[in-house]
Amino acid sequence: MKRCLIAGWMVAIGLIMGIPAAWSQSQYPSRPIRLIVPYPPGGAVDPIARTIGQKLNEAWGQPVVVDNKPGAGTIIGTEIVAKAAPDGYTVILASSNHAVNPAMYGKLPYDPVKDFTPINLVSIIPLMLVVNPQVPVKSTKELIDYLKTKPGQLNFSSAGNGSTTHLAGELFKSMAGVDIVHVAYKGSGPSVAGVMAGETSVAFDSIFLQLPQVKAGKLRALAVTGTKRTSLAPELPTVSEAGLPGYEAYAWVGFLAPAGTPREIVQKWHQEITRILQLPEVRERQISQGVEPVGSTPEYFADFIKTEISKWGKVVKQAGIKLD
Repeated sequence: MKRCLIAGWMVAIGLIMGIPAAWSQSQYPSRPIRLIVPYPPGGAVDPIARTIGQKLNEAWGQPVVVDNKPGAGTIIGTEIVAKAAPDGYTVILASSNHAVNPAMYGKLPYDPVKDFTPINLVSIIPLMLVVNPQVPVKSTKELIDYLKTKPGQLNFSSAGNGSTTHLAGELFKSMAGVDIVHVAYKGSGPSVAGVMAGETSVAFDSIFLQLPQVKAGKLRALAVTGTKRTSLAPELPTVSEAGLPGYEAYAWVGFLAPAGTPREIVQKWHQEITRILQLPEVRERQISQGVEPVGSTPEYFADFIKTEISKWGKVVKQAGIKLD
């Protein structure tokens, strides 16, 4: 009898102790949320975070405070989230760097897979392959053939060592079997200006940034680097269909929470972000900037990150790129 009473009390205590956690999840969110953006204000990722943050605020009635924590190739901001409490009140809008950094740096203060709970792949940002108008090519295939006649004699510019624009060029080199020299600039603006000035011959960079220069005749566009054509320039083929089958290179952004975040909270984030991405004003704004809205399941995003880590790890290793 005594044993039964003890067991009953243990069950009761367990139920009582579980009530606060269950109650807090059902009431989530009940206080402001910290949304880490591992970039400075005003960058390409920042507006996406602020747009979605405002919509979440309207839906949930709690402030979503965008906290810019730039530095060390996004490592500073990412570490904050990796070590935060897994309660849904600290999340990060991560980018492609999350998948590239494991190969770029000798050691990270977090595990890019084990220390995070994927929520939603928000957007994919394809690039545009352009050349200086003086380069005598008008297609991706012609560019590959031309580069093979001039090994090591031409350059491609990027927004910086280890950037998506750099790795897109390295992947192109590897898959096409061409020898073209990388020149790193401090940002996409200077990189694109370098191609227009003839300092470099080729670039893989933002559609939104380069398209006005293409229309002005200062650059020649050959293709886009994503999985499909862009509505901003539907006449442009993808690199894959234009001469280099299987080629894909793009930036991306998505939400991650600390590992161990309750599934109910993750699902609440996922459902709300997916709804926001389908809003006409949000969707149209992203598309007008060369961004492709996605909205994925947490499971898809988890697999996507692992694939990206593997893909870019091989590219970084083959190119011999290191930042520390």
